[in-house]
Amino acid sequence: MICGIDEAGRGPLAGPVVAAAVVMEDCTEITGARDSKTLSESVRNELSLRIKDRCKDYSIGIADHKEIDSLNILQATMLAMFRALIGLKVLPDSVLIDGNYFRLPGRAGISYNFKTIVKGDSKIHEISCASILAKVERDKIMKDYNEQYPLYGFSTNKGYPTPYHISTIRTSGICDIHRMSFCGKFISEVNCNR
Repeated sequence: MICGIDEAGRGPLAGPVVAAAVVMEDCTEITGARDSKTLSESVRNELSLRIKDRCKDYSIGIADHKEIDSLNILQATMLAMFRALIGLKVLPDSVLIDGNYFRLPGRAGISYNFKTIVKGDSKIHEISCASILAKVERDKIMKDYNEQYPLYGFSTNKGYPTPYHISTIRTSGICDIHRMSFCGKFISEVNCNR
């Protein structure tokens, strides 16, 4: 059983970073699954349901904006990936992680046979599936936040630094889910009540 791990949300100005771990048994293929960035939202949503139905196990791990600010985005991403991994009910034979760096806290790594793969979301089926689940989950979170903070357009920009989002930060300040460590350069001239 192979586990693929990927994340979504390293670059946005607001919201969490979300990781997914997906375990597939040998030869299980989800037709159409590939790097989530190359798929439309509707296709990702459909594939997400199929992946959850056909995979052996999956888990979602989240590091919120406060953890991103206190740890930094790299360490928060590692934390989200670790949470996804330990949330699995099965112990995979190998763990394949998108990227070139992954560290588990303390001695947790001795339980897992893991390997990082650069551009793994476009090369390894299990990582592609994890990429889709992570992106769909994060998009859902940001759409839910849009109900609470409609000013920023989170339902469309998902917290990424679009011109509209940056302009809104500059004119109206930040909200409770913005990453202070990411927004500082946009809010220097604004009095922000957080």
